[in-house]
Amino acid sequence: QVQLVESGGGLVQTGGSLRLSCAASGRTFSAYTMGWFRQAPGKEREFVAAISWSGGSTYYADSVKGRFTASRDNAKNTAYLQMNSLTPEDTAVYFCAARSGSAITTAVLLWGSWGQGTQVTVSS
Repeated sequence: QVQLVESGGGLVQTGGSLRLSCAASGRTFSAYTMGWFRQAPGKEREFVAAISWSGGSTYYADSVKGRFTASRDNAKNTAYLQMNSLTPEDTAVYFCAARSGSAITTAVLLWGSWGQGTQVTVSS
């Protein structure tokens, strides 16, 4: 398993931006597909974005497409989620996740490692 620690969350106004980071340790970071999920109060955890081990492929939920960008730096063992044009509907705890192999999936249960989450709050 790989250990994951998110950072970069906070409070931002509507239309603002945040960049989340996910630092990985314990195993070969470049062997993992990385994902981002979020969970709002009273709702199920939902897929946000994912990036392949090389960074060459990305996939986004329709709700964030065009506003969020996933990236990674394998030399720094870190994945990122750049979030622009934020709205109150983006308020949630954001989690990064890792899964071995190259397949990108939106299914929560198929991701083997999770960070502790970071709170993102967007005020109106």
